[in-house]
Amino acid sequence: MATPNEPKQDRSRATRQRLLEATIDCLAEMGWAAATVAVVAERAGVSRGAAQHHFPTREDLITAALEYMFETRMAQSKSEATALGEVAEGVGRTQAVVTSLVESYTSPLFKAALQVWTHAAADPVLRERILPMEARFGRVSHRMAVEALGVDDTDPVTHHLVQATLDLARGLGLADVLTDDSLRRKEIVQQWAATLHTALHARA
Repeated sequence: MATPNEPKQDRSRATRQRLLEATIDCLAEMGWAAATVAVVAERAGVSRGAAQHHFPTREDLITAALEYMFETRMAQSKSEATALGEVAEGVGRTQAVVTSLVESYTSPLFKAALQVWTHAAADPVLRERILPMEARFGRVSHRMAVEALGVDDTDPVTHHLVQATLDLARGLGLADVLTDDSLRRKEIVQQWAATLHTALHARA
């Protein structure tokens, strides 16, 4: 919480961050319909007027929240990549990478983004705003997966294997939305990691 002596710019930045985090929480926990500016403002502990000062429309708030999700996920990926550097090469490392990718799609960030994607499917204006962001997220996610796996993405088969891994991760994330799918997901991750490791190293 900002204090009265905190510089105005810092207080403004802190308020903006609270609003973005509250938006993600509302989307993930209550869904699209409940994530209104008024509800988000109340959850963030700020007035509706203050919320609209930062984000004049709900679309502005949602778009900014998606950008914040992207930046947060990329920061998490970099931290995970650093931790993976301590894992020895081999199938164990491949499994660690696949596990990390899959688990990122079972987080509140993914559940919040899913609410936006579902609504955007029927809202051309919102879809137009988020498609470039999602395309950028896809490119960066693919590049980071390639770097974590330590493979040559110029090979078309390797490229498709990495993309298939990301698509699998997204699908397993969807399967986890309604029920706890963790046990089945763990078995699939183990099997796919072994298959992926063999396929990638056969290419190498």
